[in-house]
Amino acid sequence: MITVENLTKRYGSTVAVNDLSFEVKPGVVTGFLGPNGSGKSTTMRAILGLDNPTSGRVSINGTTYRHINAPLHEIGALLDAKALNPTRSARNHLRALAAANNIPYSRVDEVLEFVGLAAVAKKRAGSFSLGMSQRLGIAAALLGDPQILLFDEPVNGLDPEGIRWIREFFRTLANEGRTVFVSSHLMSEMALTADQIIVIGRGHLITTGSVSDLTASVAGSVLVRSADNARLGEALRGAGARVEDGTSDALVVNDLDATRVGEIALSAGVALSELSPQRASLEEVFMELTADSVEYGHQEERS
Repeated sequence: MITVENLTKRYGSTVAVNDLSFEVKPGVVTGFLGPNGSGKSTTMRAILGLDNPTSGRVSINGTTYRHINAPLHEIGALLDAKALNPTRSARNHLRALAAANNIPYSRVDEVLEFVGLAAVAKKRAGSFSLGMSQRLGIAAALLGDPQILLFDEPVNGLDPEGIRWIREFFRTLANEGRTVFVSSHLMSEMALTADQIIVIGRGHLITTGSVSDLTASVAGSVLVRSADNARLGEALRGAGARVEDGTSDALVVNDLDATRVGEIALSAGVALSELSPQRASLEEVFMELTADSVEYGHQEERS
């Protein structure tokens, strides 16, 4: 388990992480979300002992990374797939890590086979595409067969087959009781992959919860089909709803729940053929939760 307790990290006058606390538990895939500049990378670096907290504490199974005798056996991580010696072959890159951590060379070939790089094991790592480098980074994270795994943007550069593979891979790790902590900016992928979500912004914790809990916390829309969409739309707008044209002669109603939409349709004398609440997507939830935490945001052009 990873425990972050009142973590604060300052770089001069810049506060990257501010009094942040959360837990990453075993047996589930935990997604770590936040806008650019929210402190995700700093938090991950603090977990791995690459940055010293200004205050607070980060622990891995009750101890700090620096006090773990055999780190690769305890926690595997992929932060930057291109952070390696580009002149070494994939196999020799992993063998160097294995030798430094008392891991048998036979394990190197096992993980290369597992991530699909056995056929290119002798090629220089510097010649790899981003997707291949990601697979090599995952192989390095798995080298010590750790119970805790930490990945920063692991699907970057992967093709659809690779993304599906890594999704199933994370699920397998969690089902084995391992702790899986994944940072990503792909909301649709996190919605499919993660069991629990941690959202931060400007270094602060915004919320935590399951995907279903988070999507239920934000008002979605209502999909409605009727015998007279024009008349119904006019009645709904008169009640303060935002109404959009959907697909297949449907209306998408915002700012009113399904019960209220049904009441308005009844009052207007419009028969309904469908009335379906639509739960907000994880992306919509994320945008609403982090609206005040975006460091570099788009603004509408003013005429």
